[in-house]
Amino acid sequence: MDMDFDFGAILQVFRAEATETLASVEDALLAMEAAPGDAALLDAVFRGIHTLKGDASNLGFPAVAEFAHVTEDLLDRLREHELSVTPPRLELLLAAVDVLRAAVPASLDGADELDGPARALQARIAAAAAEPSDTAAPSAREVDAAAADAAGASAEGAAAPADRPADAERARIRTLRVDVEKLDRTLDLVGEIAIARGRLTQMLEEGRPAAEVLAVHREADRLHMDLQEVVMKLRMVPLGPMVRPYHRTVRDVAHVCGKQARLVVEGADVEVDTSIVEQLREPLTHLVRNAVDHGLETPEARAEAGKDPEGTVTFSARHEAGSVVIQMRDDGAGMNRARIAARARAAGLHPDPERLADAELFRMVFEPGFSTAEAVTEISGRGVGLDVVRRAVDALRGTLAVESREGEGTCITLRLPLTLAVIEGFSVGVDGETYVMPLDSVVECLELPAERHDGGADGMLNLRGQPLPWLRLRERFCPGAALPRRESVVVVRHGEGRAGLVVDALIGDGQAVIKPLGRLFDGLPGIAGSTILGSGRVALILDVPSLMEDALRAAPAAAAA
Repeated sequence: MDMDFDFGAILQVFRAEATETLASVEDALLAMEAAPGDAALLDAVFRGIHTLKGDASNLGFPAVAEFAHVTEDLLDRLREHELSVTPPRLELLLAAVDVLRAAVPASLDGADELDGPARALQARIAAAAAEPSDTAAPSAREVDAAAADAAGASAEGAAAPADRPADAERARIRTLRVDVEKLDRTLDLVGEIAIARGRLTQMLEEGRPAAEVLAVHREADRLHMDLQEVVMKLRMVPLGPMVRPYHRTVRDVAHVCGKQARLVVEGADVEVDTSIVEQLREPLTHLVRNAVDHGLETPEARAEAGKDPEGTVTFSARHEAGSVVIQMRDDGAGMNRARIAARARAAGLHPDPERLADAELFRMVFEPGFSTAEAVTEISGRGVGLDVVRRAVDALRGTLAVESREGEGTCITLRLPLTLAVIEGFSVGVDGETYVMPLDSVVECLELPAERHDGGADGMLNLRGQPLPWLRLRERFCPGAALPRRESVVVVRHGEGRAGLVVDALIGDGQAVIKPLGRLFDGLPGIAGSTILGSGRVALILDVPSLMEDALRAAPAAAAA
């Protein structure tokens, strides 16, 4: 038996379980801020830290075990009512969670030792645990310093210590717990497919009639489709675990901004592909922080406006027409249209932003470098953040929309595919090669007017009275090649925009399994991936959002011409 392999598997289980344990401990500590006398919550925190200590000790990670032991000492004094549960002590315990969240993956990577800030926090926790009964808690200033040290001793980092995508968080994505019934169904289908293949092989060897062979082939094909559906479901995970850390993010950002806020989660059981969850973590973090920092008002301002001093940020998710719709909304002051328009004009994003519709104007806050903050603070004003959201949504083949009403709040809606592994694609031909685009981005197809066969790379069409910018894919991927006598325009959409992609031939729709391009071709302009055709040839999958941006960028010049 390969003991190294077995031990590695045990360590991966420890990593995943430690991540879940610390998330549960953090949830309980946050709940204790509103209910400090809840003994059940305190017991849950104690059990979690105690379990983590035992596992770390058994696996040979003494630094993690010792830190957990010191934290356990403080929790034990709280459980025995020798010390009271106070906000400063809860701050110490939350800072301890941050240290353990970083220390566990570090230990697994061979660095089982605490850095200076973590050791300083351990000393403060030990001192708090050794205090005489019913004495004053540590000062708020001492606790804030401890939390800042644990987060990396930087003001910006301390603003939201739960925002860092630590290795332990990524372990939760890579390690999935699967329903045994789903695995049993998978095994059953594999067995049925093996039987169908055997029957098909025997019939071919016997030279049976084509109609009989085709019937068996269709049965095998149906089984393959059933297996694919089950495997896709195996990859589906609920959004709840990903959203859980945002309770801490809302709390910490509100504290830094001098605001009161809470997070409400709706649709935590909605499932999406695990790869989408991994790519959503960072952009959703930016949306949460932005909602608290820019969206919600101070308690005083909310009271003057007749609102509850505590603002609400709501995360909601639902399935809709083969997609998942995620919304992040707040009940704050709403977007300042005049300020956004002024910033858009100053940045050269639009010559006359005041005439834009609200939805189009508000989308400009997702442009790189866009910021309406009057001053740089710990968590805003640097023009970095929301452009990350747009790039991530585009990479996921999704769309983004913004609604806002002054005095009532803002709602940002992300519409994303349920999975990135398989798409319904529409195939087109360009210079003898096949390209595939997501079918849900295709609006319609039409023939390119004869007067447009001038070999240009782009242009403008009149589509039922509306201007339609277009881009010739032949000039993009194989410039200089002779044009065919007939070309077609595939009208595509992304978000609120539409554009035309001029192709040589329309092939048709069908399912495409997405394959990555690899490092050598990663980031290739206009290309999002590849797929294997039924003929065995490779087809490239088009990056529709980036091609549309190119077409829209060229639209003013084409219109002027």
